[in-house]
Amino acid sequence: MKKTVILPALILYLMLTALPVRAAAGITVYLEGRAAAGNSQCALIDGTSYLPLRTAADFYGGSLQWDARTRTARYQTDGLTLEAADGQPCILANGRALYAPQGIFIQGGRLMIPARLLAQALGGTARWDGPSRSVYITMGSQKITAAGSHYDADALYWLSRIISAESRGEPLEGQIAVGNVVLNRVRSQNYPDTIWGVIFDRKHGVQFEPVLNGTVYDDPAPISVTAAKLCLEGVDLSRGSLYFYNPVLAQSSWIGQNCTYVMTIGTHRFYI
Repeated sequence: MKKTVILPALILYLMLTALPVRAAAGITVYLEGRAAAGNSQCALIDGTSYLPLRTAADFYGGSLQWDARTRTARYQTDGLTLEAADGQPCILANGRALYAPQGIFIQGGRLMIPARLLAQALGGTARWDGPSRSVYITMGSQKITAAGSHYDADALYWLSRIISAESRGEPLEGQIAVGNVVLNRVRSQNYPDTIWGVIFDRKHGVQFEPVLNGTVYDDPAPISVTAAKLCLEGVDLSRGSLYFYNPVLAQSSWIGQNCTYVMTIGTHRFYI
């Protein structure tokens, strides 16, 4: 009897202590110069200022809907549609992907988003004041430019397809890094200066396997479209890499033998 009581308690203890702990510290958020309602839930978490999306919606007006199945909030107000999902590393604002390295998460029953991303979605600014531990969010004259106007359609089309074909099933960070490699080549003097040109470059033979097998023409996975958008927004996780490959699937080990190793994300190894 004693074992049956102690063992479950021990397992429960280990499960609880294994949960990730966020280093949170209280802050004050000001919206258009006024202290936000619900400031007790605002926090500085791992160096990023967060506030509940509900707090912003109550202040700026509009509608806020919650999808319990996907754990996604959809906030709409004049000129802005914002989507944020629990556990994701970005939000979508008018179709644009905005990166949240510390993630989107629920705390105290509220979905928390970075103050900086809210300000960007509002077309405004977020200013941090260290001495008072406060962040001041100001809305701009216009909300964030919509994706259709912001992204070059051809760049998004091809970048999302090569990311999807090369890294379908990889974590978002790995897919971003694959897209970064393509853009790093675009900026390099040793490769063509367009995304299409880099993908279909044959100067030293076909550069990407999906060009040979035709999967580069397949419709991209939604997560790959998001990765491409993040790349085009300037998110760079590649550390300057110009090459990547999966050592399990690759038919050649040339990259591993001739280039400098940088990192591994998922099943891909990245090199300069």
